Amino acid sequence: MRDSRLPAKRGACALILCAAVAAPSAASAQSSGGGSVYVATPKVAKVACLRKCASKHRARGGSVIKVVGTELSGVNQLTYMGSYGSGDNVTVRVRAGSNSRVQARVPLGAVTGPIELTTAAGGHSAPSKPVLILPPLAPEPNPELSPVPGPRMSGAPSIETGTSRTKAYIDARPGVKFSFRLSGASPAALKVELVSATDGTVVKTWTPQDVPADQVQSISWNGRLGRASARPGRYSFRLTAASADGSEARSSQSGDMQRDAFDLYDHIFPIRGPHNFGNSGARFGAGRAGHIHQGQDTFAKCGTRMVAARGGRVQFKQYHAAAGHYIVIDGDGTDVDYVYMHLDQPSPFSAGDRVYTGQTIGAVGDSGNADGCHLHFEMWSAPGWYDGGKPFDPLPSLQAWDSWS
Repeated sequence: MRDSRLPAKRGACALILCAAVAAPSAASAQSSGGGSVYVATPKVAKVACLRKCASKHRARGGSVIKVVGTELSGVNQLTYMGSYGSGDNVTVRVRAGSNSRVQARVPLGAVTGPIELTTAAGGHSAPSKPVLILPPLAPEPNPELSPVPGPRMSGAPSIETGTSRTKAYIDARPGVKFSFRLSGASPAALKVELVSATDGTVVKTWTPQDVPADQVQSISWNGRLGRASARPGRYSFRLTAASADGSEARSSQSGDMQRDAFDLYDHIFPIRGPHNFGNSGARFGAGRAGHIHQGQDTFAKCGTRMVAARGGRVQFKQYHAAAGHYIVIDGDGTDVDYVYMHLDQPSPFSAGDRVYTGQTIGAVGDSGNADGCHLHFEMWSAPGWYDGGKPFDPLPSLQAWDSWS
């Protein structure tokens, strides 16, 4: 279906856990003396979850996976390549158990996507087929203010903290809110740090000024680091309060990623009600009269609320005889255009409007050439929808978003 402008961005992933990949068994490199040096090229044959797995032996953040293949004895790192370029890559150090087996932990920030093995000598495996990685177990909720576990020096302020949610989405409004209250000694200095559980680094810092005692203060975060999006994964807020004599109190111990913690996701599943993905005819690439299906059909009751899977700028809001009421959103901070078709009525948003992740953009319908109420959903690569980009299969992404939304 295409009108005069039925007009963006990049790869998704198939939800499987083991894959054979083609790769040469070895590579050659030039030595400093001008000769060739043999560099073994690792090859992945199978990936499976080994320990701390989710149901059905699926991997998730915190699991340990086993990689079986060849030429693995020199492997010293594994990269989880994610779904959208290098922005969500996570690399961990590994030690090969043998020439045919490697074990690696799944960091909390890893998301579904291919893996790549690297040897100390510079050999690289071909990226595997995507490995399904479910979200880690959710952190303990702490929505109400409660006393912190410390540490606290004598004479330092007493601290209570709370965090509004344990699940947050990049570019959503409202963001995740961290609240705190100080009592006792008046603070001379305050610092709130946002800590990544992936590597323990501080990714953002706030320094509240002139905070009165016994009053609740709040900080909100929308998953952005300046203009860039933060990597999906687990984060926690950590407050440090110092009195005039230098006595300090902190809201949590260093390394504690449970207190005031939450998981950050890059997308939310767009249909907010019961749904199914239909049969083979609903899939990307299925045959249609004169063309192939360029998206994934997801069926739901007419009128089911529909939200933006990722926030961004509305590129088009139109009606087409085949697509019905549709809207196209250029995902902010991504290389993807997101297309929603067969809405039950025109979206309240218009071209040029800014939409945020999780914001209602319409409802499931059967407008246009639709057989039953459903969302026809497309994802397009850069530079855009019918503007030089290409559609790719959105089902793996939809399934991943569905698993955590």
